[in-house]
Amino acid sequence: MTESSSELAVLRLSEVRKAYHSGREDLEVLKGVSFDVKAGETVSIIGPSGSGKTTLLGICAGLDRPSTGSVSLCGQELSGLGEDERAAIRNESVGFVFQNFQLIPTLTALENVMVPLELRGEKGARERAKELLGQVGLGDRISHYPIQLSGGEQQRVALARAFVNKPRILFADEPTGNLDTDTSEPIVELLFGLNKTAGTTLVLVTHDLDLAKTTDRLLRIDHGVLQEVEKAGADE
Repeated sequence: MTESSSELAVLRLSEVRKAYHSGREDLEVLKGVSFDVKAGETVSIIGPSGSGKTTLLGICAGLDRPSTGSVSLCGQELSGLGEDERAAIRNESVGFVFQNFQLIPTLTALENVMVPLELRGEKGARERAKELLGQVGLGDRISHYPIQLSGGEQQRVALARAFVNKPRILFADEPTGNLDTDTSEPIVELLFGLNKTAGTTLVLVTHDLDLAKTTDRLLRIDHGVLQEVEKAGADE
C-alpha cells in the first residue's frame, strides 16, 4: 500500500478476527479480515445469513471491538479508545441507516433528525433538519411521529438523520430489508443521491445483489472470510 492510498483511507481493517465463547468452544465469526475504504468510495458487503456481515459492520463503526487486529476509522485507531471516545468519533464523523429505522418513537420526524446535531451542541439544528426532510420528500410530515409514518417514510427520516451531521462515512445495514420493492427503489435513489451530493464514503451491507452491484466495490463474506468480487461474476 502506498503512502498516498493510506492517507486517503477513511476506514482500514487489518487482520481483524472476532470470536465468541460458546460453551467450551470459541465461535470464530471473522477470520483475518483486511480491507481499506478510500474517501468517497461506495462499497457493498454481501454474504449469506450468519456469515458475519452485521458483526463486521459493527466493528467497522466502532460499535463492537475485534478479538484481535486493528481498525482505523476517520484517521483514528480505535483499539486504544474507550467507549466515550469512540462514541465521539461516531457522532462527529459517522452516519447510520438501519433495517429497522431505529427512530425514537416519542420524537417527531423533525426532532429525530435534529438529534445528532443537538448531541454536538450545534446551532441551526432545526433549520438543517427541515432542509434534509425537504430533500427526502417529507417537508409536510415534520411534525408526525414514527407511528404515524409508513415504513418508507420512516426510512426517509432515517436517511435525513444519517446525513444531517455531514458525516465522512455512512454505514447502511440492510437499508431496504424491511421495505417492499416499490418502496425500496426510491429509498435507494435517495441514499445514493444524498451520498453523491455530500461526497460521503458509503459502506453498505445488503442481501440485494442488484443493489450491491451499484457500488464501486463489492465484497463477499462467507464463514468469516472476506473476498473482493468482480461484479461481472458476482452472481455466480
